[in-house]
Amino acid sequence: MIDAPLERLNDHAWQVRLGDAVDAALSARVHALAAWLRAAAPPWLLDLVPAYASLGVFFDPERAPAEAVRRQLEDALASAPASPAPHAGREVEVPVRYGGAYGPDLEDAARELGLDAATLVSRHAAGTYTVAMIGFAPGFPYLLGLDPALALPRLATPRTRVPAGSVAIGGAQTGIYPRDSPGGWRLLGRTPLTLFDPQRDPPALLAPGDRMRFRPVDDAPPAPDEPAPPRAIQHHAARARVLAPGPLTTVQDLGRRGWRHLGVGLAGALDPDAAALANHLVGNPTEAALLECTLRGPSLAFDRPTRIALCGAQAELRFEDEDGIVTALPCGRPVTLPRGVLHVGALRGGARAWLAIAGGVAVPAVLGSRSTDLRGGFGGLHGRALQRDDELPLGEAACDDVALPRAPHWWIDFEDGVPADAPLRFVPTDPAAAALEPPTWRVDARSNRQGVRLDGAPLALEAAEQISAAVAPGLIQLPPDGRPIVLLADAQTTGGYPRLGYVIAADLPRLARLRPGTPLRLAAVDEATAQAAWQERRARLARLMLAIDARVAAR
Repeated sequence: MIDAPLERLNDHAWQVRLGDAVDAALSARVHALAAWLRAAAPPWLLDLVPAYASLGVFFDPERAPAEAVRRQLEDALASAPASPAPHAGREVEVPVRYGGAYGPDLEDAARELGLDAATLVSRHAAGTYTVAMIGFAPGFPYLLGLDPALALPRLATPRTRVPAGSVAIGGAQTGIYPRDSPGGWRLLGRTPLTLFDPQRDPPALLAPGDRMRFRPVDDAPPAPDEPAPPRAIQHHAARARVLAPGPLTTVQDLGRRGWRHLGVGLAGALDPDAAALANHLVGNPTEAALLECTLRGPSLAFDRPTRIALCGAQAELRFEDEDGIVTALPCGRPVTLPRGVLHVGALRGGARAWLAIAGGVAVPAVLGSRSTDLRGGFGGLHGRALQRDDELPLGEAACDDVALPRAPHWWIDFEDGVPADAPLRFVPTDPAAAALEPPTWRVDARSNRQGVRLDGAPLALEAAEQISAAVAPGLIQLPPDGRPIVLLADAQTTGGYPRLGYVIAADLPRLARLRPGTPLRLAAVDEATAQAAWQERRARLARLMLAIDARVAAR
């Protein structure tokens, strides 16, 4: 039996806390518990995130409600051995070229520690490290085993770019940056190994529980491994050419699950219900890939008739035919188009909208999803936002050959009837969360798909920072500046900022659609209210889909 408290991460995730320390024995218990739960394979289990002293457990609410999962998880913990068998990780050797251009902080770090560079390299490479968890970015390993005497403070000003493969020390930890990214750790060297390649099986070089050693190399500067070539985009008869991309238009579906243990976040449409409705309007499966537009949409040239639907924020939607005649188009309904150019202009009443195209956007699935992972640089169209002259492959779909745009008179809007100033509901998980309710916050302009930053008077709270643990969309974190951040679908998988609570799943899509500068209020509710709101949102989505089916059948 394992005695461990369960804590909520969000409406659809629990955290099993085994302790509050960075400790090798504790980490081994976490990995053994994760392996035991994977072997048990409860039908509701979606993802496990092993961290230093806790285990994040993500579940499918369509298979079991939160309380049923909690009871089953408690039963599972009661059945699990108190001293589980050690997790058998792999032995991995990582070659490193220390110093010089590959380790620009090595000499300064050695001086701070009262060592010469050669001694620092020798002591850093002498240890056997254990991968405690993967987080921050896909494939980024947090390693246990650094000699405490080698601990170094982070840089006062983080670098805007740390090269992929950089081996570094940050505080009492050492790790390896899997791809180019900002970072504030001290760079000692670089490895030529590719830590994460979504085309590889397994995609991550290292996994939680693995044991690793660094091997210094003195030969020619290491060249990066050749990653596996990306999966070729197959030829499709139907394609859309991007004439103008918009500020941030990405390919998304309902998200990527099953890979959080390797640092791969959810991604996917920030309002999955709006995306599902847009797909349903054009006759696609709800999980088909579509385009998420931010502030303004793209201009797309179609070389054959197609059918589109835009849900979410309203937009200036126009169609230009081959003769240059421009027609205004409606939102929230299926629109059949002849050959020509679709212009999705400025969005109104929200920051984001979802454009479905009949047949779906037929980019290759990567790790089970077509969603763009902007932080990881994979999925979607080459792992990035759309650019001018991109070509989007489209799936096969039967569309009428019309001479003019054609749309029905009826329309749908999922948020119809919801007051624009309705507060966003959250479940507090810390007494300090009471400070979130009185003020009116605003959406900070620095908000993005990783999280919504709340702008307002900083909260002067005593919430304690914790060791890194699993995080989830909706979680309200409090960084040192006192201004909360609500995590969204592109959030990292682990983090250590204090947690105040979580925005409920029923309201999170509405938060993601708010424009920068929009005022918002937060209102605390209990878990039962959150569950009831989620059930009502599911029921409303089902009713709208049935109504669409009835309208389409009546045409």
